Amino acid sequence: MTSSPSVSAAFNDAMAGLQAQPRRWLVTGCAGFIGSNLLEALLAAGQEVVGLDNFATGHRHNLDEVAANVGAEAWARFRFMEGDIRDMDTCRAAAEGVDHVLHQAALGSVPRSLEDPVTTNEVNIGGFLKMLVAARDARVRSFVYAASSSTYGDHPGLPKVEDRIGKPLSPYAVTKFVDELYADVFTRAYGTPSVGLRYFNVFGRRQDPEGAYAAVIPRWIAAMIRDEEVIINGDGETSRDFCYIDNVVQANLLAALAGAEGMNQVYNVAYGGRTTLNQLFGYLSQFLNELGIVYERAPRHGDFRAGDVRHSQADIGKAESLLGYAPQYDVREGLKAAMPWYAQFLR
Repeated sequence: MTSSPSVSAAFNDAMAGLQAQPRRWLVTGCAGFIGSNLLEALLAAGQEVVGLDNFATGHRHNLDEVAANVGAEAWARFRFMEGDIRDMDTCRAAAEGVDHVLHQAALGSVPRSLEDPVTTNEVNIGGFLKMLVAARDARVRSFVYAASSSTYGDHPGLPKVEDRIGKPLSPYAVTKFVDELYADVFTRAYGTPSVGLRYFNVFGRRQDPEGAYAAVIPRWIAAMIRDEEVIINGDGETSRDFCYIDNVVQANLLAALAGAEGMNQVYNVAYGGRTTLNQLFGYLSQFLNELGIVYERAPRHGDFRAGDVRHSQADIGKAESLLGYAPQYDVREGLKAAMPWYAQFLR
């Protein structure tokens, strides 16, 4: 991870404790964007890691990049399993002997879920439940899972507060809310310690720019580097709380190591700000220009995208108070830190 003087004291203490007493972790979706960054952070901190992925949305080159970054000694502490979370035997084998689970495997994307709600449900609910059962039976110390800001649905309030949600606007949002319900039931029925992290528009290195469901930041950067057209959905005044990947890594590790007060909760994971799509386009142009990549085209405005909320912003007070979460990077700082990676790998 990129170092920053603003990282929280709680996070520094947590990492020091891990290095003093290493543990065994399972990262599902370890070849994906968020999962590969979690894998890298854990290996760099001296941990033993099991990784599970079926390469539905992850990539082998992400694992290759992690291996190159951490070095051979750290990479030797990683065991990779190729498999699907929809298979119960695979989930049990992956969770065996594990202390902490960071469950990132899922089918993301609101548009994908609108086109194929059945597969989204099978992976995000069926696979989640099987992984949760495996974690329960392995008696893990914590089960931290990727929840989603889409759970807030049509609730109009800003900033978003964890205990006030609306009706879901997509099948994807339904699946992520059901995951929260299952995690809560497993805590009550079986005592399985869990934490849900509602991610808000995460971005950073190793985020895939390709395909119909690519996230806006890598998709736009790739288009700008290649001098292709950038399309903004709607008038560009739609706003999001963009969250840099290092903030998300911090939240996951703090959640996994939380005490009793912080466990069995759902938290917003974001920076706590709002950036419009028009502002975002300006930032990308600026930081690419600083790297000598000049994009002179004006963006084209298309239709609003079905299932999207108009505005999104997180209240991160709960994570700050119960986990010690202190996001290091706002959207501009995150983009500036990530831009050299984008420029190198998206050309």
